[in-house]
Amino acid sequence: MRIAVQPPFVSSGRATGLALCLLLAPGCARQPPPAPLVRPVLTAVVHFGDTGEPVSLSGQIEAQNQTNLAFRIGGRLVERRVSIGDTVSPGQLVARIESQDAKNALSSAQADLAAAQATLVQARNNESRYKSLVATGVVSRAQYDDAEQQLAAAQSRVSAANASVQSARDNVGYTDLQSNVAGSVTAKGAEPGEVVQAGQMIVQVAQKGGKDAVFNVPAALMRRSTKPPMVTVALVDDPRISTTGHVREISPQADPTTGTYVVKVALDSPPDTMRLGATVVGSVVSSSEPVASIPGAALIQVNGKPAVWVVDPAKRTVAARPVEVVRYETAATVISSGVKNGDIVVIAGVHALRPGQQVKLSQAAAQPGA
Repeated sequence: MRIAVQPPFVSSGRATGLALCLLLAPGCARQPPPAPLVRPVLTAVVHFGDTGEPVSLSGQIEAQNQTNLAFRIGGRLVERRVSIGDTVSPGQLVARIESQDAKNALSSAQADLAAAQATLVQARNNESRYKSLVATGVVSRAQYDDAEQQLAAAQSRVSAANASVQSARDNVGYTDLQSNVAGSVTAKGAEPGEVVQAGQMIVQVAQKGGKDAVFNVPAALMRRSTKPPMVTVALVDDPRISTTGHVREISPQADPTTGTYVVKVALDSPPDTMRLGATVVGSVVSSSEPVASIPGAALIQVNGKPAVWVVDPAKRTVAARPVEVVRYETAATVISSGVKNGDIVVIAGVHALRPGQQVKLSQAAAQPGA
């Protein structure tokens, strides 16, 4: 007896679905790769320009050249003929010290000279006499040599005595202090009756000619200036009185107390009302190198240093690029290098980016980079 085995009943609908699944099984196992993530960002175009920071410092007007008049020898000051504010001219008598000691020294030197000259006359006569006698053999050659040595010594003593007389005569002349420059007296260092030392300042004279505006400049500002700028100088009590100047001298060493450097600015055409000692304000624009201003939110940190995301306008991808920060301002950051003029940098959404990240630029920034 045969038993017929019937296949399980499968409806036509299930069969069709099962057949389709078997046919499409390889396709059902592979999913399409996800599309790359494109992040929208806000960008800006870098523009470099000369945007230096204005700086103002106070200073004083001084003469370009000042001379301290002093005696070459010490003594008691008996007369000072000028005071602060007076004008002096070359050769004018400014002050005198007691001259009696110098005159006594001159008399002593002259007496020594007279004695030396008398000794020279005697030595010259002895040498002449011995020279005639040595030829006849009356005196020995040794005696004549001794007479010659005495003559040479007498001549040396006369030369030394002449020098002493000249020095003593000069000292008598040094008791009168005469000006060797033309200008105005700006300070005095001694009063009549005081005993002054050689080289001690008696009066200070500001020579006629140019004027300087002298400033104490902080070290940070010195480092920021790449080249001496043009300076505008104005009086504090009347800013309408002003002129321009250029840096003439910079102290190579900072003041040990304040840490500032003395900078002298030569005034080009100082008005007469800009007198010596007047307080002025000097204004400059520091850092004339090209810089660019970007929003502070554009900065990121790469290896502990400031950087920005720079957009490749062709691939629409970003790359981190280190930048040199000049200073931080309230609403922006000023940079000097690291990017070029016309580069597109990300200014919003920087923390969601990675190197090579594709971005969608804002329409305003995409057009300049296109």
